[in-house]
Amino acid sequence: MSTTTDPGTLTPRDAHTPATLTGGHLAGLTETHRELVAARAPWSRVLRAGEVLTIVDVDGNQAVDFLAFAWPDTSRAYSAQATLAAAGGVFLTTGSVLLDNEGGPLLTVVADEVGRHDTLGGACSQESNTLRYGHHTRAQHACADNFMNEASRYGLGKRDHVSNVNWYMNVPVDPDGALGIVDGISAPGLSLALRAETDTLVLVSNCPQVNNPCNGFDPSRAEMVVHSPEAGAR
Repeated sequence: MSTTTDPGTLTPRDAHTPATLTGGHLAGLTETHRELVAARAPWSRVLRAGEVLTIVDVDGNQAVDFLAFAWPDTSRAYSAQATLAAAGGVFLTTGSVLLDNEGGPLLTVVADEVGRHDTLGGACSQESNTLRYGHHTRAQHACADNFMNEASRYGLGKRDHVSNVNWYMNVPVDPDGALGIVDGISAPGLSLALRAETDTLVLVSNCPQVNNPCNGFDPSRAEMVVHSPEAGAR
């Protein structure tokens, strides 16, 4: 069974089941939420400790920008510096722990079908689009807009916008330290899974960027699937 969806709305969807959804990291958990996120759209949820969020790259080559905050103490936010220092590298994959600015664990990557995710590329914005691609791009919707709109639902504003993770985005680092944004290494239906180590607010921007290859110049859908220790929907 499937549901026809308006590309401008967020609606539940009975989708295919990626391989990671049947892995051992879901033992004892029950699916409690499934939602298709339209191209260019935001999404958010408070994950309770022990819940697992699976992010599916439905159509392939779609960057999914991501922020995380401890809940309800949002002063503890994902810290790229703490996370990368602890990991000893700049890419995230299975076993990576997303740490907050006090060094506490927020989320752990417990499954990953892609193998490498970006922590350096940041979120697109009107300002960065204008600088990189020209003034004609200033009016284009951007991840910063998605984050600010979604964060406002939780009383957060611009001061709370920290560095973000870019799931599925391919940003190689050259020997001289230069960064590039190139074609993704994901494919349709691949996924990754994150286990909440504490109650955590997660914010997603299903990236609307059309000026570089991070979305194959054609933003597409992502799917969010939540599994919980408790039976039944939240």
